[in-house]
Amino acid sequence: MGKFVLAYKGGAMGDTPEEQQAHMEAWMNWFGALGTSVVDAGNPFAGSRTVASDGTAIDGGSAELTGYSIITADSLDVAAEKANGCPVLSSGGTIDVYEALDMG
Repeated sequence: MGKFVLAYKGGAMGDTPEEQQAHMEAWMNWFGALGTSVVDAGNPFAGSRTVASDGTAIDGGSAELTGYSIITADSLDVAAEKANGCPVLSSGGTIDVYEALDMG
């Protein structure tokens, strides 16, 4: 069983408190459906900086990521299937699925 990082880009939480509540419920339902495969539900990102090889830093991440989660799955294909139900997709976002190598 491998670990996979779901890197979110885009998406929206809704404009009204009711839309935001419905969106949060969709996230909780999705995490509930994933069950024990959720290692770290993650968080949305509040800000970012890009640091260059010369040490200079500028505001904003070059990847424009908006959040992350970490799950377990038997393969990259299975992890991508699990990501397919994520609420970020229904609000216009995308997900990059990365397999984390076990270095231990």
